[in-house]
Amino acid sequence: MFKLTSLNLNGIRSATSKGLEAWLAQAKPDCICVQEVKAQAPDMAGRFEQLSGLQGYFHFAEKKGYSGVGVYTRHTPSDVRIGYGSSEFDAEGRYVELRFDTPQRKLSIISAYFPSGSSGEERQQAKFRFLAEFQPHLAALKAEREFILCGDVNIAHQEMDLKNFKGNKKNSGFLPEERAWMTQLLTDGSMVDVYRQLEPTATDACYTWWSNRGQAYAKNVGWRLDYHLATASLGQRARSASIYKDEKFSDHAPLTVAYDFTL
Repeated sequence: MFKLTSLNLNGIRSATSKGLEAWLAQAKPDCICVQEVKAQAPDMAGRFEQLSGLQGYFHFAEKKGYSGVGVYTRHTPSDVRIGYGSSEFDAEGRYVELRFDTPQRKLSIISAYFPSGSSGEERQQAKFRFLAEFQPHLAALKAEREFILCGDVNIAHQEMDLKNFKGNKKNSGFLPEERAWMTQLLTDGSMVDVYRQLEPTATDACYTWWSNRGQAYAKNVGWRLDYHLATASLGQRARSASIYKDEKFSDHAPLTVAYDFTL
Protein backbone atom coordinates (compact mmCIF):
# COMPACT_ATOMS: atom_id res chain seq x y z
CA MET A 1 0.00 0.00 0.00
CA PHE A 2 1.06 3.58 -0.70
CA LYS A 3 0.04 5.97 2.09
CA LEU A 4 -0.32 9.58 0.96
CA THR A 5 -1.19 12.53 3.21
CA SER A 6 -2.09 16.14 2.43
CA LEU A 7 -1.90 18.93 5.02
CA ASN A 8 -2.01 22.72 4.89
CA LEU A 9 0.52 23.54 7.60
CA ASN A 10 -0.39 27.20 8.11
CA GLY A 11 3.34 27.63 8.72
CA ILE A 12 5.86 24.83 9.05
CA ARG A 13 7.41 26.29 12.18
CA SER A 14 4.01 26.51 13.83
CA ALA A 15 2.91 22.99 12.80
CA THR A 16 6.11 21.34 13.97
CA SER A 17 5.88 23.14 17.31
CA LYS A 18 2.47 21.47 17.78
CA GLY A 19 3.67 17.88 17.36
CA LEU A 20 3.58 17.25 13.62
CA GLU A 21 6.84 15.30 13.51
CA ALA A 22 5.81 12.91 16.28
CA TRP A 23 2.54 12.24 14.45
CA LEU A 24 4.38 11.58 11.18
CA ALA A 25 6.68 9.12 12.93
CA GLN A 26 3.61 7.26 14.18
CA ALA A 27 1.42 7.54 11.05
CA LYS A 28 4.27 6.63 8.67
CA PRO A 29 2.99 8.02 5.37
CA ASP A 30 5.08 7.29 2.27
CA CYS A 31 4.60 10.91 1.20
CA ILE A 32 3.08 14.01 2.74
CA CYS A 33 2.14 16.92 0.52
CA VAL A 34 2.22 20.19 2.46
CA GLN A 35 0.93 23.66 1.70
CA GLU A 36 1.42 27.09 3.26
CA VAL A 37 4.96 26.34 4.37
CA LYS A 38 5.35 30.10 4.97
CA ALA A 39 9.14 29.91 4.79
CA GLN A 40 12.00 30.37 2.36
CA ALA A 41 15.03 28.17 1.68
CA PRO A 42 17.26 29.78 4.34
CA ASP A 43 14.55 29.18 6.97
CA MET A 44 14.43 25.48 6.08
CA ALA A 45 18.18 24.89 6.04
CA GLY A 46 19.42 22.56 8.74
CA ARG A 47 15.94 22.06 10.19
CA PHE A 48 13.09 21.30 7.81
CA GLU A 49 14.68 19.65 4.76
CA GLN A 50 13.61 16.36 6.34
CA LEU A 51 10.75 15.45 8.65
CA SER A 52 10.58 12.07 10.42
CA GLY A 53 12.85 10.45 7.85
CA LEU A 54 11.06 11.93 4.83
CA GLN A 55 13.05 14.05 2.35
CA GLY A 56 11.44 17.33 1.33
CA TYR A 57 11.23 19.07 -2.05
CA PHE A 58 9.79 22.58 -2.15
CA HIS A 59 8.43 25.49 -4.16
CA PHE A 60 8.87 28.66 -2.12
CA ALA A 61 7.06 31.93 -2.67
CA GLU A 62 9.10 35.02 -3.49
CA LYS A 63 7.21 36.90 -0.78
CA LYS A 64 8.51 36.10 2.69
CA GLY A 65 6.20 34.30 5.09
CA TYR A 66 3.69 33.52 2.35
CA SER A 67 2.34 30.39 0.66
CA GLY A 68 4.93 27.76 -0.35
CA VAL A 69 4.37 24.04 -0.96
CA GLY A 70 6.36 20.86 -0.57
CA VAL A 71 6.37 17.09 -0.79
CA TYR A 72 8.15 14.96 1.78
CA THR A 73 8.84 11.43 0.55
CA ARG A 74 10.48 8.13 1.48
CA HIS A 75 11.19 7.44 -2.18
CA THR A 76 13.69 9.25 -4.40
CA PRO A 77 11.93 10.90 -7.35
CA SER A 78 13.22 10.57 -10.90
CA ASP A 79 12.49 14.26 -11.50
CA VAL A 80 11.21 17.31 -9.62
CA ARG A 81 9.18 20.06 -11.29
CA ILE A 82 8.96 23.42 -9.49
CA GLY A 83 6.02 25.52 -10.64
CA TYR A 84 3.76 24.78 -13.59
CA GLY A 85 4.92 27.49 -15.99
CA SER A 86 2.68 30.34 -14.86
CA SER A 87 3.98 33.86 -15.38
CA GLU A 88 1.71 35.07 -12.56
CA PHE A 89 1.40 32.31 -10.00
CA ASP A 90 4.75 30.53 -9.97
CA ALA A 91 6.13 33.47 -7.99
CA GLU A 92 3.63 32.60 -5.26
CA GLY A 93 5.00 29.11 -4.57
CA ARG A 94 1.91 27.02 -5.39
CA TYR A 95 3.08 23.88 -7.22
CA VAL A 96 5.68 21.16 -6.81
CA GLU A 97 5.53 17.88 -8.76
CA LEU A 98 7.60 14.79 -7.96
CA ARG A 99 7.88 12.29 -10.78
CA PHE A 100 8.45 8.59 -10.12
CA ASP A 101 8.95 7.21 -13.61
CA THR A 102 9.89 3.68 -14.60
CA PRO A 103 9.92 1.92 -17.99
CA GLN A 104 6.47 0.59 -17.08
CA ARG A 105 4.74 3.79 -15.99
CA LYS A 106 4.85 7.56 -15.60
CA LEU A 107 3.51 8.71 -12.24
CA SER A 108 3.53 12.05 -10.42
CA ILE A 109 2.70 13.19 -6.89
CA ILE A 110 1.78 16.89 -6.80
CA SER A 111 1.36 19.32 -3.91
CA ALA A 112 -0.68 22.37 -4.89
CA TYR A 113 -2.06 25.36 -3.05
CA PHE A 114 -4.90 27.12 -4.87
CA PRO A 115 -5.36 30.85 -4.18
CA SER A 116 -7.95 32.03 -1.72
CA GLY A 117 -10.29 34.81 -2.73
CA SER A 118 -11.57 35.51 0.76
CA SER A 119 -9.52 38.68 1.31
CA GLY A 120 -11.35 40.65 -1.37
CA GLU A 121 -12.37 41.02 -4.98
CA GLU A 122 -8.82 41.50 -6.28
CA ARG A 123 -7.71 38.12 -4.95
CA GLN A 124 -10.96 36.49 -6.06
CA GLN A 125 -10.23 37.59 -9.62
CA ALA A 126 -6.71 36.21 -9.24
CA LYS A 127 -8.24 32.92 -8.11
CA PHE A 128 -10.42 32.82 -11.22
CA ARG A 129 -7.33 33.46 -13.37
CA PHE A 130 -5.52 30.63 -11.62
CA LEU A 131 -8.39 28.20 -12.22
CA ALA A 132 -8.62 29.23 -15.89
CA GLU A 133 -4.95 28.52 -16.58
CA PHE A 134 -4.55 25.54 -14.25
CA GLN A 135 -7.22 23.38 -15.89
CA PRO A 136 -5.36 23.21 -19.25
CA HIS A 137 -2.17 22.34 -17.37
CA LEU A 138 -3.91 19.40 -15.70
CA ALA A 139 -5.41 18.30 -19.00
CA ALA A 140 -2.01 18.30 -20.70
CA LEU A 141 -0.43 16.45 -17.78
CA LYS A 142 -3.22 13.88 -17.77
CA ALA A 143 -2.60 13.18 -21.44
CA GLU A 144 0.94 12.00 -20.74
CA ARG A 145 1.02 10.54 -17.22
CA GLU A 146 -0.88 9.34 -14.16
CA PHE A 147 -0.89 11.63 -11.13
CA ILE A 148 -2.37 12.39 -7.74
CA LEU A 149 -2.71 16.07 -6.90
CA CYS A 150 -2.97 16.74 -3.19
CA GLY A 151 -3.65 20.12 -1.77
CA ASP A 152 -5.69 22.91 -0.36
CA VAL A 153 -7.99 23.66 -3.29
CA ASN A 154 -9.91 26.38 -1.41
CA ILE A 155 -13.19 25.14 -2.92
CA ALA A 156 -15.99 23.25 -1.19
CA HIS A 157 -17.50 21.42 -4.13
CA GLN A 158 -20.93 20.35 -2.91
CA GLU A 159 -23.42 21.44 -0.26
CA MET A 160 -22.39 18.46 1.87
CA ASP A 161 -18.82 19.80 1.91
CA LEU A 162 -19.45 22.62 4.39
CA LYS A 163 -21.62 23.14 7.43
CA ASN A 164 -23.36 26.39 6.52
CA PHE A 165 -23.82 26.09 2.77
CA LYS A 166 -26.90 28.31 2.66
CA GLY A 167 -25.06 31.24 4.18
CA ASN A 168 -21.95 30.87 2.02
CA LYS A 169 -23.33 30.80 -1.52
CA LYS A 170 -21.92 34.27 -2.21
CA ASN A 171 -18.62 33.71 -0.41
CA SER A 172 -15.26 32.71 -1.85
CA GLY A 173 -14.74 28.98 -1.69
CA PHE A 174 -18.38 28.19 -2.45
CA LEU A 175 -19.12 30.47 -5.38
CA PRO A 176 -21.04 28.93 -8.30
CA GLU A 177 -18.13 29.55 -10.69
CA GLU A 178 -15.67 27.76 -8.40
CA ARG A 179 -17.97 24.79 -7.87
CA ALA A 180 -18.63 24.60 -11.63
CA TRP A 181 -14.86 24.48 -12.25
CA MET A 182 -14.58 21.50 -9.94
CA THR A 183 -17.60 19.80 -11.50
CA GLN A 184 -16.12 20.19 -14.97
CA LEU A 185 -12.80 18.74 -13.80
CA LEU A 186 -14.55 15.63 -12.49
CA THR A 187 -17.43 15.21 -14.95
CA ASP A 188 -15.76 13.37 -17.81
CA GLY A 189 -14.58 10.59 -15.50
CA SER A 190 -10.88 11.05 -16.13
CA MET A 191 -10.28 12.75 -12.77
CA VAL A 192 -11.45 11.46 -9.40
CA ASP A 193 -12.22 13.24 -6.13
CA VAL A 194 -10.75 10.37 -4.13
CA TYR A 195 -12.28 11.14 -0.74
CA ARG A 196 -15.78 11.44 -2.22
CA GLN A 197 -15.31 8.20 -4.14
CA LEU A 198 -14.57 6.43 -0.86
CA GLU A 199 -16.97 8.40 1.34
CA PRO A 200 -19.84 9.49 -0.91
CA THR A 201 -22.26 10.46 1.87
CA ALA A 202 -19.96 11.87 4.57
CA THR A 203 -21.01 15.30 5.84
CA ASP A 204 -19.79 16.47 9.27
CA ALA A 205 -16.93 13.95 9.18
CA CYS A 206 -15.55 15.27 5.88
CA TYR A 207 -14.36 18.71 6.96
CA THR A 208 -10.66 19.54 6.80
CA TRP A 209 -10.65 23.27 7.66
CA TRP A 210 -12.22 25.38 10.39
CA SER A 211 -12.20 29.14 10.83
CA ASN A 212 -10.31 30.48 13.82
CA ARG A 213 -13.28 32.68 14.58
CA GLY A 214 -15.70 31.81 17.33
CA GLN A 215 -16.06 28.16 18.24
CA ALA A 216 -15.87 26.79 14.69
CA TYR A 217 -13.52 23.90 15.51
CA ALA A 218 -15.22 22.97 18.78
CA LYS A 219 -18.63 23.02 17.09
CA ASN A 220 -17.30 21.37 13.90
CA VAL A 221 -18.48 24.23 11.70
CA GLY A 222 -16.07 23.30 8.93
CA TRP A 223 -15.35 23.10 5.23
CA ARG A 224 -13.86 20.38 3.04
CA LEU A 225 -11.12 22.28 1.25
CA ASP A 226 -8.35 19.66 1.05
CA TYR A 227 -8.40 17.04 -1.70
CA HIS A 228 -6.73 14.15 -3.41
CA LEU A 229 -7.52 14.58 -7.11
CA ALA A 230 -6.33 11.56 -9.06
CA THR A 231 -6.34 10.35 -12.62
CA ALA A 232 -8.89 7.60 -13.05
CA SER A 233 -6.64 4.54 -12.90
CA LEU A 234 -4.95 5.72 -9.69
CA GLY A 235 -8.26 6.80 -8.19
CA GLN A 236 -9.52 3.25 -8.64
CA ARG A 237 -6.65 2.05 -6.47
CA ALA A 238 -7.72 4.10 -3.43
CA ARG A 239 -8.75 1.81 -0.58
CA SER A 240 -9.34 3.99 2.50
CA ALA A 241 -9.37 7.62 3.58
CA SER A 242 -9.01 9.22 7.00
CA ILE A 243 -8.99 12.74 8.41
CA TYR A 244 -6.94 13.05 11.59
CA LYS A 245 -8.50 15.29 14.24
CA ASP A 246 -7.11 13.97 17.53
CA GLU A 247 -4.43 16.67 17.48
CA LYS A 248 -4.49 20.12 15.88
CA PHE A 249 -1.31 21.04 14.00
CA SER A 250 -2.98 23.74 11.92
CA ASP A 251 -6.36 25.21 11.05
CA HIS A 252 -6.49 22.28 8.57
CA ALA A 253 -6.52 18.55 9.36
CA PRO A 254 -4.35 15.93 7.62
CA LEU A 255 -6.17 13.93 4.95
CA THR A 256 -4.62 10.51 4.30
CA VAL A 257 -5.51 8.01 1.58
CA ALA A 258 -4.13 4.50 1.25
CA TYR A 259 -3.64 3.36 -2.36
CA ASP A 260 -3.11 -0.16 -3.62
CA PHE A 261 0.20 0.44 -5.40
CA THR A 262 3.83 1.05 -4.56
CA LEU A 263 6.46 3.38 -5.98
